[in-house]
Amino acid sequence: MLPLGILSKGECAEIVEIKREKGYGHEGKNQLCHAEDMGLRVGKIIEILNNEGRGPILLKIGEVRIAIGRGIAMKIMVRRID
Repeated sequence: MLPLGILSKGECAEIVEIKREKGYGHEGKNQLCHAEDMGLRVGKIIEILNNEGRGPILLKIGEVRIAIGRGIAMKIMVRRID
């Protein structure tokens, strides 16, 4: 298991876990809900379209392309698919 944020362009992976923010308040719940609203759910297969090392990460889920920030990408744990 590794964070989505370290995958390279062209790699595919299955989402295994979306970590919640530690701390007080509802930030963790809000991030989790936002990720799910974008289609990022446990069991979904994603493909990295662009991960240049700066700026958002562009990925594909099914036929949908989305961009996510690096902060949330590091909280999404994935398993590489060969």
